Amino acid sequence: MASLAKIGAAAWLGWLLVLGAAPPAEAASAVNGIVVYQSDFGLKDGAVSAMHGVALSVDPSLRLEDLTHEIPAFNIWEGAYRLADTVPYWPAGTVFVSVIDPGVGTERKSVVLETESGHFVVSPDNGTLTLVAENLGIAAVREIDESRYRRPGSELSYTFHGRDVYSYAAAHLASGKTRFEDLGPELPAEVERIPYQKPTLAGDRVAGNIPILDVQFGNVWTNIDRATFERLGVLKGADLDVRILKDDEEVYQGTVPYVSTFGDVPQGLPLLYLNSVDNVALAINWGNFAETHGIGSGPEWRIELAKP
Repeated sequence: MASLAKIGAAAWLGWLLVLGAAPPAEAASAVNGIVVYQSDFGLKDGAVSAMHGVALSVDPSLRLEDLTHEIPAFNIWEGAYRLADTVPYWPAGTVFVSVIDPGVGTERKSVVLETESGHFVVSPDNGTLTLVAENLGIAAVREIDESRYRRPGSELSYTFHGRDVYSYAAAHLASGKTRFEDLGPELPAEVERIPYQKPTLAGDRVAGNIPILDVQFGNVWTNIDRATFERLGVLKGADLDVRILKDDEEVYQGTVPYVSTFGDVPQGLPLLYLNSVDNVALAINWGNFAETHGIGSGPEWRIELAKP
């Protein structure tokens, strides 16, 4: 009788799939065998390769990919941004390993965050998860039980958790050898967060943060989204007063036209546009806005836009 019940359940699920119906929720949130790595290690030595090797030692069939390993050393905020900007483009069930960990070996927690979108992120809980948690939501957080999920033989190693703990735990999770619920004790559904200026509109002025630079070209990206910006009622071709501050010190002030793309202004002139992630950005056509005006990025950088 039990065997017939199992056959019936399997047939029912098969018909659901044939008819295009969604499988049960637990199937939708399953891991998919992909691990994506991010770090501030660079590629000058074998650190990244070592993390890959540990994962493949757990399961040689895993698919390993890299987000970036060029996060500036110790720059937790940039790691948070690159992670949040990339995770949504991967299928649910992908496991991310993010290692920007200046506090390695200290009391900061090693965690796995499951997002409401069905992704998993293995990381120190040091602020790296700020934007992923905010943008994709927190389904659950677990602290890695290092007594069980640590590379065998690494018990006396304190300075390379990316290799010895994070990649090892991620591989167990991504391969399906270990369930998320078994990685360690559940924590409150919260993570350490880095404070920053969120997009706000007050009268004829909108404010936001400069989270990142378009590093190849020196364009200044903001977190002011299209919907917030459009509430200013600015038409294409109109000028905007732009003010950029680091903490409370003004670094730049100028008037810039709002246009569609770089070639809408002559070479060497500034412009304001909506970038590839649909947020407000500043650039110089055939130039480098950030370098020209000494602009950086991070939670301490703010921008204000106003109608003249």
